[in-house]
Amino acid sequence: MSSIKVNDLDVYFERTAKTNSGPLLYIGGTAGDLRVKPNILDSSLGKTFEVIAYDQRGLGQTSKPEGNYTMQNYADDAAGLLDALGIEQISVLGVSFGGMVAQEFALRHPHKVTKLVLSCTSSGGAGGSSYPLHELDSIEGEEKIEKVLKLYDLRITDSWIKENPETWKQIKKAAAEKGMDKKYAPNVLKQLNARKSHDTFKKLSEIKKPVLITGGKYDGLAPMKNMQTLQDLISGSELKFYEGGHIFLAEDPLAFKDIAEWLLK
Repeated sequence: MSSIKVNDLDVYFERTAKTNSGPLLYIGGTAGDLRVKPNILDSSLGKTFEVIAYDQRGLGQTSKPEGNYTMQNYADDAAGLLDALGIEQISVLGVSFGGMVAQEFALRHPHKVTKLVLSCTSSGGAGGSSYPLHELDSIEGEEKIEKVLKLYDLRITDSWIKENPETWKQIKKAAAEKGMDKKYAPNVLKQLNARKSHDTFKKLSEIKKPVLITGGKYDGLAPMKNMQTLQDLISGSELKFYEGGHIFLAEDPLAFKDIAEWLLK
């Protein structure tokens, strides 16, 4: 657990123990904060790779600079962190918003990437965008929880809710405990506003690294068609879908297993 100077930021990061399989940079999603447990460092990937995870600008224990943030800022922060750590090349796993940052990172700093895993994410532009989460800031309370949960997993329909009232009640209670019913914090809104301009659609063909694209079959935030577009645009990329919604990585044990095996090939 440590912070390191990255240009104008103090970036908070954590890493698992070194392994013979080498390092893996993890770029997390919206409102990511390493103080929230369990996280990627507790996953099976941390037993196979030296996973390096960090709080992005404005979030968690990393600096919160004034002004607006851009997708390019986020990508350059990742590159700067690697430079500060003395890492020249690394495999990268970007999840959700982190998958958008990972696309920008691979395009702006291709020499730093050995392999790239993009999970539950989108290209933006003509390739389709992930759901505009910034629009949800106008609502809060139970209405917001229900909206977000239904986006996270398309299996949560009105008919399913009627058939599973107690389960639905418990899911909503857990979401409220995580603060999902609250309005977005100012720096999360900065992240979401940067996300609005994400558009790598016309550039993705420039990525020449091995790429694995993974997603959940029931994801309403980053629909399957968006990830199919990613595969169509990135030559030689592979695409796999799993049993789950937007958090399929936590729902389908095959997901991390497949990602690890692919990275080790």
